[in-house]
Amino acid sequence: MEGEKKRRLVLVHGAYHGAWCWYKLSAFLKSSGLQFTSLDMAASGIHPKQVQDLTSVSQFVEPLIQFLRSLPPEERVILVGHSFGGLCISLAMEMFPHQIAAAVFVTGWMPGPHLSYLSLLQEVQTIPSTSKLRVSFLCYSI
Repeated sequence: MEGEKKRRLVLVHGAYHGAWCWYKLSAFLKSSGLQFTSLDMAASGIHPKQVQDLTSVSQFVEPLIQFLRSLPPEERVILVGHSFGGLCISLAMEMFPHQIAAAVFVTGWMPGPHLSYLSLLQEVQTIPSTSKLRVSFLCYSI
């Protein structure tokens, strides 16, 4: 694959995580010579914003949006989203379609034309609490 441009991977963590959750994959990618960036979403990892200051998913995703805006227009990346990170990369794909070469959803929320964030949230809320682990979901408006 000589002459083929290597794409940068952008690793996006899920809820209640930070860029630190990619540490094993980061070590492997680094030793393989691949380019990657792992970001802390707002109020996650070492990001200075506090969770109580977030009022929307858009604010949570802002570090990813800022990163994609900072790329040269000709650079295309591969987004990797875990869990709630799937929603984050979905929003980024809609905002920057020409800068995304591919997206990988690692057990991630994957909204689509007929499965929006709100419909996913409504479906989770219909599952009786006795049949699922008690998980807190922060409901933010988009």
